[in-house]
Amino acid sequence: MTALTSALAGSAEWTAAAQAMEAKLAELDGVNAELAQAGGEKAVERHRGRGKLTARERIDLLIDRDTPFLELCPYAAWGSDFPVGASMVGGIGVVSGVECLITANDPTIAGGTSNPRTLKKSLRLMDISLKNRLPHISLVESGGANLPTQSEIFIPGGDTFRRLAELSKAGIPTIAIVFGNSTAGGAYHPGMSDHVVMIENRSKVFLGGPPLVKAATGEISDDESLGGAQMHARTSGLADHFARDEQDALRIGRRIVARLNWAKAGPAPGPSVEPLFDAEELLGVVPGDLKIPFDPREVLARVVDGSDFDEFKPLYGSGIVTGWARIHGYPVGVIANSKGVIFSEEAQKTTQFIQIANRQRTPLLFLHNTTGYMVGRRYEEGGIIKHGSMMVNAVSTSEVPHISVLVGASYGAGHYGMCGRAFDPRFLFAWPSAKSAVMGGAQLADVVTSVAKASAEARGLPFDDEKNELRRQAIERQIEAESLPLFLSGLVYDDGIIDPRDTRTVLGLSLSVIANGPIESDRTYGIFRM
Repeated sequence: MTALTSALAGSAEWTAAAQAMEAKLAELDGVNAELAQAGGEKAVERHRGRGKLTARERIDLLIDRDTPFLELCPYAAWGSDFPVGASMVGGIGVVSGVECLITANDPTIAGGTSNPRTLKKSLRLMDISLKNRLPHISLVESGGANLPTQSEIFIPGGDTFRRLAELSKAGIPTIAIVFGNSTAGGAYHPGMSDHVVMIENRSKVFLGGPPLVKAATGEISDDESLGGAQMHARTSGLADHFARDEQDALRIGRRIVARLNWAKAGPAPGPSVEPLFDAEELLGVVPGDLKIPFDPREVLARVVDGSDFDEFKPLYGSGIVTGWARIHGYPVGVIANSKGVIFSEEAQKTTQFIQIANRQRTPLLFLHNTTGYMVGRRYEEGGIIKHGSMMVNAVSTSEVPHISVLVGASYGAGHYGMCGRAFDPRFLFAWPSAKSAVMGGAQLADVVTSVAKASAEARGLPFDDEKNELRRQAIERQIEAESLPLFLSGLVYDDGIIDPRDTRTVLGLSLSVIANGPIESDRTYGIFRM
């Protein structure tokens, strides 16, 4: 056993960092309170007055008692014109002993209608379901598309139906439990699901409602005869199961999952051993100023099993820490930035490590704190482009599952080499301390204004330094705001912002989900030593 040591807790630096982290967590608490309010007190009271459960109450009754629910993309739409959460709750929970991807429309927010951020969140959740072989359960109650935003929803929205078909083709069960309206294009959601549950006097599924039918054909009908649960259970055959009320529908949903004969196809975990150090101490790992470096081993000491970490090439390319560990019994290869800047040595070391992980079929965990690849004449001559490209290539072609956690900075091409969102990690989470952009705000602002000044001088034009400084400050503020985790989470560029103290739990749940499918990799090559 190679146990990590720590010199962190109790120092003045730790106290200052912990206070900065707690301030960021307090900001998140405010957003979480907004999420909990759903559509607001009046909308929730009106919804319950109709004898209906809220989206979160439905999920609570669906999942197994005393099991966790890993909510994903909870801050989608933050900072936009749409309510935070994007009118949908989604995540991973255990249903009848099976890990499932669960989505629930929130009818207390604009009738559960889908806006552009809802679509983006929905597609991300379906992607997670497909890649991790998770049965997909939809708790449906939606008025369809948010019509004023149809230009951003209608054409790309067809992808949701295509992905339902892809899930079914891949042998991944899809289950739709219809609690209310699922009309127009939304009617295809239950129509394309493997299993459909409808509720007496509640479910309404039709391509066109009574007003549209009358306008189009002159036919007069009512909701129930046109698309109610009784009709679809007795006549059309769309409903596979007929429920008496919402609780009965959720009971039937649990029984459907229990009869799936579903089993994990990946490796079982080994014994899980708690770390030697307290997770509470993770609050003080990352300094409030990201320019101050920190040792990622302090994170690992509080996350990996037994604080046991076998480091790979510790004396070479020390700006990136690589090595082997287990988290809740699941083996992982760790790639963590140590000094921020990535040099050629770090890129070559990481490339070799990724190849070994693929040969061993071991998932990879990336802990981000990088300002990007090193620049300058000496480093260009030394092949930094070639070596950085080598690392990006290795990440791109790696076949084992990846998980990324943005702990500190994640700037420039370093974000790519450390498996940012575009490089398809199975999961990507951020700490409240994280920042991500093409470069830091001050650096980007200096580049833009310096180029403007040089351009004016080259053309012999007058240049106003005072206005240029105001412009520089405005650009810096903009980039700083756009690099914060809540802004990025609102765009669904991560799967959630997590409390540092929950990191081990979230990673353990993620690795368990990944193990629903086999850990596969092409091993028909030798290791290229860099």
